[in-house]
Amino acid sequence: MKLTVEQLAKRLGAELIGNANEIGRRITAVSPVKAAGKSEVTFVADDKHKAALSQSHAGAVIVSARIESSDKPQLIVKNVNAALIETLRIFAPGLKAATEGIDPTAKVAGNVKIAKGVSVGANVVIDDGVEIGQNSIIGSGCKIGENSKLGEHSRLDSNVVIYHNCCIGNNVIVQANSTIGSTGFGYSFIDGAHRLIPHNGGVIIEDFVEIGANCCIDRAKFGNTIIGAGTKIDNLVQIAHNVVTGKCCLIVALAGIAGSSKLGDGVVLGGQVGVADNIEIGDGTMVAAQAGVINNVPAGQKLAWTPAINRKDALRTVGLILRLPKMARQLKQLSKRIEQLEAAEDDKK
Repeated sequence: MKLTVEQLAKRLGAELIGNANEIGRRITAVSPVKAAGKSEVTFVADDKHKAALSQSHAGAVIVSARIESSDKPQLIVKNVNAALIETLRIFAPGLKAATEGIDPTAKVAGNVKIAKGVSVGANVVIDDGVEIGQNSIIGSGCKIGENSKLGEHSRLDSNVVIYHNCCIGNNVIVQANSTIGSTGFGYSFIDGAHRLIPHNGGVIIEDFVEIGANCCIDRAKFGNTIIGAGTKIDNLVQIAHNVVTGKCCLIVALAGIAGSSKLGDGVVLGGQVGVADNIEIGDGTMVAAQAGVINNVPAGQKLAWTPAINRKDALRTVGLILRLPKMARQLKQLSKRIEQLEAAEDDKK
């Protein structure tokens, strides 16, 4: 894709500032401020990037307000991040679109319902009772188990596995190699051995959920594991049986949520966060990376550390820990001084 700066401004609905020669320059890609060249557009979403703009070779810049110190063509928009998303879509690689129909190598059971516009890729296996909604895409090597349902305009990338009795909503994206509906990790120690507890429930993935690569979402023991509408899950996340997340949660890479925990709406879990079983986390709570949540959390909290505590308390705790080596040296010096003073007193006696 090649657009002039002026054409890009029109596509974004942006106010354009720049001279006639510069706004006719062709733009072919998007790049960060420091890396952008003359044929690339960049963006400034905050003050810390303004200074770097003066050293940038970008052909144009997307901003929320005019930057007087810059002589580059400026595309002024209400929301830089929204404009950036649209710009990245415009200049996305021109990959071949999925083709409607069922690849000859796919194995599809006889009583499957597949709506119009669906694309089923090579070596896909679809079992009895599956239903797939309009314009959904099933990538190569996927497996969809018995009686599972996939809504409209959803996409399963290559090698995704959907077990039996799972319900995937509309406009859902599941990236490659993720597994939905696997048996949860639940055992009882009986007669000297760990015996697996049957997991007879299902998984419900609500509308507009996006799931990264290599994620695992376990099926419930009874009832359903539920991922709320609009939730976004990063790569390598483990969500255990009977977990329920609210709407529009963000769960970052390598996080793990143990069985029967509940997340409210808008909860954010940073990378490598661990949530113990049967924990409830209130709406809007944010948990910093590598924290461990072992107690219920009210709404609106900001937590860090393990066990997870208030972020400010965690920062003070870290500050004290970092001071421990110095404090240890001071204590040693004080102890030595006391010994010297006590020895001096003994000599006087």
